[in-house]
Amino acid sequence: MEAEGAKWTSTEKAADGFFHRSPFNFFRSQIQKKKRSAEKGGCEQYQGSDHEESKEESRKGSKGHKMNDSCLETQMVEQIFPAPGEALEVIPHLETLDLSWNTNIGGKLFLLIQKIPKDHKLKTLKVMDCSLTSEDGESLARQLYKIHNLEVLDLSINRKIGYSLESIAQELKHVSGLKVLNLNRCGLKPDGFKCLASALQHLLELRELDLSCNKEIGGGFKYLAAHLAELRNLEVLNLHQCCITEEDMTVLTHVIPLLSSLQDLDLSLNKSIGKSSDHLLSRLRFLPKLKSVLLSNCSLKHDSFASLADAALHLPELEILDLSWNKCVGGNLKLILKALNLGAEIKVLRLSSCSLVDEDLGGLGLVIQAGHLAQLQELDLSYNNQISDQGWTMFYQDIVGLEQLSELDVSRRPSSRGNCGEWLGKLLAALLKLPQFTELGLQGWVLSEVQQKQLEHFNRDNERNVRFDVWYGA
Repeated sequence: MEAEGAKWTSTEKAADGFFHRSPFNFFRSQIQKKKRSAEKGGCEQYQGSDHEESKEESRKGSKGHKMNDSCLETQMVEQIFPAPGEALEVIPHLETLDLSWNTNIGGKLFLLIQKIPKDHKLKTLKVMDCSLTSEDGESLARQLYKIHNLEVLDLSINRKIGYSLESIAQELKHVSGLKVLNLNRCGLKPDGFKCLASALQHLLELRELDLSCNKEIGGGFKYLAAHLAELRNLEVLNLHQCCITEEDMTVLTHVIPLLSSLQDLDLSLNKSIGKSSDHLLSRLRFLPKLKSVLLSNCSLKHDSFASLADAALHLPELEILDLSWNKCVGGNLKLILKALNLGAEIKVLRLSSCSLVDEDLGGLGLVIQAGHLAQLQELDLSYNNQISDQGWTMFYQDIVGLEQLSELDVSRRPSSRGNCGEWLGKLLAALLKLPQFTELGLQGWVLSEVQQKQLEHFNRDNERNVRFDVWYGA
């Protein structure tokens, strides 16, 4: 199908089979209509697209395709206007503007936003990975008062934005209805972070706050404490890889349990958490709406892990739990399994590189047999090289109880390849009883010729479509 004045491109086809227009395609079609209307002496009223790219497609999408396609659309708009920003003048009802993956925007953002009319209807502005400069940040700050309807602001993966965050933070008071603020990998500086913390008092509608991968804000969470606690509507808090210190943990221990609406909490890759996290993790029990807890690579100790296990008993809606790269889990998985006995909602369980042993898999198998993980869709047991062939064999006989399972990863570390045991046959037999299963990770296992043929013929012989991530080397 072809829209008037614009053709669909391959990157605009969504995963669900439906077609959506990018903001630049919308610009082009509306601009061409404007030209035709002007030639006829008429006028038209324009309606903005409220389409927003799905979260899953954004996470897995091809950066190269987005850049090439978006840059092409930019050139088309530039042929019509001296500056692309003039499009915002002739499309006053535009609600979504996504300029992401256009690195040539860096240093030129003012051309796109300088002519934004006051009280514009724009609700979503995304400029992810656009090589923005500190000057671009200053330009954006000066325009925020014109777009007070803004609900989503994504500046992620622009490492120089941190130098102008003070100016941006001071102007956030003009967008008090902001619901999503994404500053992932923005090179936040201590002074800018302090200003941002103060600005939160104006953003009481905030639902998502992403400060992840900003290593220089570690030690500065004392500034965030008072105003973060006021965000009663906050549902997503991402502090992944923020170099959180023990002092920060003291602050977060008092603040996070007050976020009564919190659903997703990511503290991954903050290794200091393991030194004092038992207090914070024990207080997660006061957040009954939590659906996702990510604690990968946090250097958890036995006591902090036990505190988390006790708290998890009070999290009835927990769906995603990531404990990967915490060695203390090995030999102690039974602690968290008590909570999983009640956790019928668990859909994703990640235990990669946790030093699991046969006893841990045996306990997990018993929980599965009891039907307490009936909703589990993704299970990551990769990089647990201490498990014996017998341990794997027994476990694969139990996974038939996971009727909703779609992904399983049992890969080994690349540096420690091992021969695939006879358990592969048991595993493949179990997969035949799992109708939703689509992906199996077997990296690091060396397969015999017979085992290779078993995988090669599996889909054909059983009319299935399972993806096997496997290494066939000797």
